Amino acid sequence: MTDTALMHEVGVKALDWLYDNREGFRPHRGPRTSAHEAKERLKPIGELAIIGKVIFREGVAGSRQAQRTRQLLDFAWRDLLDGGQVLARMQTEEPLSAVPMETYAPFKELGHRCPALESTLAITTALRSWPVDAHTVRHLGIRRTQTRAGATPPEDADLAHALDATWLSRTPEPWTVGKHTGYDITHTVYHLTDWGEQPHRLPPHIADYLAVWLPVWTDDWADIGNWDLLGELLAVDACLPAPELNENVWRRFADAQQSDGLVPDHAGAELGDDRWETFDLHYHPTLVAAFAAVLATSRAMAALTPAS
Repeated sequence: MTDTALMHEVGVKALDWLYDNREGFRPHRGPRTSAHEAKERLKPIGELAIIGKVIFREGVAGSRQAQRTRQLLDFAWRDLLDGGQVLARMQTEEPLSAVPMETYAPFKELGHRCPALESTLAITTALRSWPVDAHTVRHLGIRRTQTRAGATPPEDADLAHALDATWLSRTPEPWTVGKHTGYDITHTVYHLTDWGEQPHRLPPHIADYLAVWLPVWTDDWADIGNWDLLGELLAVDACLPAPELNENVWRRFADAQQSDGLVPDHAGAELGDDRWETFDLHYHPTLVAAFAAVLATSRAMAALTPAS
């Protein structure tokens, strides 16, 4: 069992860095910005909203951490998304894009609403061509997100088919895992457990497989120094019915974090030429650190609390 204070401190420092650099989340949509680039700039905002939702849901944040999380989310919804109107316009322009819906879902769960977007989603998510050309794991995530966003709910058979198509559901030879499949593993678990809220929703064969092999993978990626993927795997551990919370791996992850809270993408990674290039290069592992830390802290505290 890892020192709870260690994990909590990783999350606090990561959130402080994200708050201090919050302007980096602002989408840049200039005259030369393609529609694809504009959508890519929305992903960090959606990821921020998911982490904020988890922080409030788990209830282990201190008062300052909770206040900064709320300020970050209000800034993103009001100043960056114009109360959801940015997402509504994008959904109208690209009806088969799932990015506006994926960005919107966590904000909706936090109490923010955009009726214009929901009206459009009610139509687009009922189309026979929805979603278009989605990768297997993302297809699962899109289907799981539809109901949360107030859109047309998927059929149970479609959800089952989407899960069966994932790498993780087939529980393949563990030595075949690579960087790409590593991220597939993490997001399959996130979607199945609703970002750690319902560990019991992991199918037993997947939970058993991860209980055996996830510790091996976390050791490997810690040795490699891929801090972004390691953070995601630590979050997956906290999504399991019986998390390991390995102290040695968590200490190596904490040692990789800089004093200002930034978590580099990988060992030896350079910072950008300016503040905002640094943000673009390293915001994701720092977001992941905040996510993994709050989940792991919550699980560690729950283990210390006697069952009633």
